[in-house]
Amino acid sequence: MKATIPASLRRLLLLAGFVPALTAFAQTADTQHLPDYVFSATRTPAALTTTGSYVDTISAAELARMQLTSLQSALGGIPGAPAFSSGARGSITSLFLRGSNSNQTLFLADGIRLNDPNTDYQVFLGGACVGGCDSIEVAHGPQSTLYGGEAMGGVVSLNAQRGQGAGSGSVSVEAGSFGTVQGALSAQGLDGKSAYNFSAAGGTTQNDRPNNDFNSATYTLRLDHKLNDKVAIGGTYRGFFGKYGSPGAAVGYGASDPDNTEKENNQLATVFANFTPVATFLSKVVLGGQDRRYESISPGPFGTSRTLVKNRRAVLDWQNTLQFAEQHRVTAGVTAEKNHTINTGFGKIDKPQQLLAVFAQDEWTPVDHVYVTAGLRSDDFDTFGRATTGRVTAAWLSAASRWKIRGSYGTAFRAPSFLDLYGKESYYVGNPSLRPEKAKGWDAGVDYFLPGNRGTLSATWFDTRFRNLIVYDFGVFPGTTANVESARTRGLELAGKFTLPGAIEVRAAYTYLEASNLTQGIRLLRRPRNSGSIDVWHDLGNAFSLGLGLAVVADRKDVNAATFATVEGEDYSVVRIYGAWKATSRVTVKARIENLLNEKYEQVNGYPQPGVGAFAGVEYKF
Repeated sequence: MKATIPASLRRLLLLAGFVPALTAFAQTADTQHLPDYVFSATRTPAALTTTGSYVDTISAAELARMQLTSLQSALGGIPGAPAFSSGARGSITSLFLRGSNSNQTLFLADGIRLNDPNTDYQVFLGGACVGGCDSIEVAHGPQSTLYGGEAMGGVVSLNAQRGQGAGSGSVSVEAGSFGTVQGALSAQGLDGKSAYNFSAAGGTTQNDRPNNDFNSATYTLRLDHKLNDKVAIGGTYRGFFGKYGSPGAAVGYGASDPDNTEKENNQLATVFANFTPVATFLSKVVLGGQDRRYESISPGPFGTSRTLVKNRRAVLDWQNTLQFAEQHRVTAGVTAEKNHTINTGFGKIDKPQQLLAVFAQDEWTPVDHVYVTAGLRSDDFDTFGRATTGRVTAAWLSAASRWKIRGSYGTAFRAPSFLDLYGKESYYVGNPSLRPEKAKGWDAGVDYFLPGNRGTLSATWFDTRFRNLIVYDFGVFPGTTANVESARTRGLELAGKFTLPGAIEVRAAYTYLEASNLTQGIRLLRRPRNSGSIDVWHDLGNAFSLGLGLAVVADRKDVNAATFATVEGEDYSVVRIYGAWKATSRVTVKARIENLLNEKYEQVNGYPQPGVGAFAGVEYKF
């Protein structure tokens, strides 16, 4: 550890030092209604005051207030979830939830998985917008017992919300630095037995380097209809298109390539039905599908290199929940999946896979104010075999519902990819005997709920161990893969989301992380030892509001883009400021400045981030 505290970290600690003092005034603050229930922790509606897992949430309304439109920026306020991009907006982005690798976190979109070992989320995370009907939940720690593979660091759940209220909507446009022009549209409503919710966003930007244009469109639709008192049906459709000019690293081989292009087309759809024959029983069936096409194009003096990846997935998820008196709620179900991947790049993959999983969970209240959950799951793959996982959580809530003490322990796995198992090149061959990567982790924490539902303060210590990690061995011929490494991540997550007197909204997060490769005795790359963020928004009155945000990353290892040697990653602090003027009841004028201090920094070595940028727009509500 460094002997001195980096300047960027000192700034974060200075701001964070005000948080405990400010919360003392929260007793008299205006009420802010926080989400009462989360779904990702138990697959059922669970009150935040009773969950034994740490779950963070962020709503579409919060994102709109902070003028955050991208999925990556939305996750920036979540503790323990550092995300780093290999370039500007639209570039490949990796998430290291609780120090896990970027392919060890599961993304869910409207209840079905967005990624697996052969279908990555990195382009989607780097370019997709969050719509006006979206909410995000992040369940921390091993979650395979409810969701299967890849949920080693946790689960990010992106959900389209059911339409509410009379018909309403908004349209907005924005323009600014780097040739940026973007717009958004949303509409929702509830009419008797039917509801709708729709949002779309997209635009274009040149970013800050040659051949760095990014054009995108993201859209989401949810429809609901209640057939009768016992049966409700609905469906969702979500899509993302992105085209990114990829100039490569600014230094080293192939730097500032003027021709490389990456394209992504990712479509997901679900239809669902809820059957409630009696008040104590709910059966839900979801049919889902995903069609993803990713293409990388690299023209050169000897011709054009083109890599095409196609991922297709069909999912059936059947979940049943039965309430026994007031003490037990049992959830059990079956998930069946069939997927197929074609990858014309390294390994030449053209393989299908089938999965059948069963799971069961019991939510138990043995005595007042004590909440326990326990679950098991078995996933059976036709490629490499079976993986069994379990999870148990416990929470105690004080009699006045102010303090909650919680803890959890769970196991998880990541399936081997088709490249790991079956890839074949002249100097590489896959290993069909691979076993899945495994993780087991625990955490313990405390939450304080401010009076009047004005906010929450949380602290969590976590410890996760990984084994059977899959590595590539090119020291033999032909090169191959093996389950040989182990790792450990542990640390402290601090989070606060609350209202202060004078209509001031605060969202703060800090993470201390130790992440080590135990086999090699070295730190894991791109996992910052210290990271955090704080956002403060104030309603100034007279229809004006102002917000200020700060993000800090300090003390991490990276790979030099030119020499490929391990180096110290740079520390950085990025400041943003944003404001709005509600000109009429329907028209709001907005403005923001990103990277206010014009910090010169790289999230990934060799890939510079844009400098200071100013943007302004107008929103019309109807």
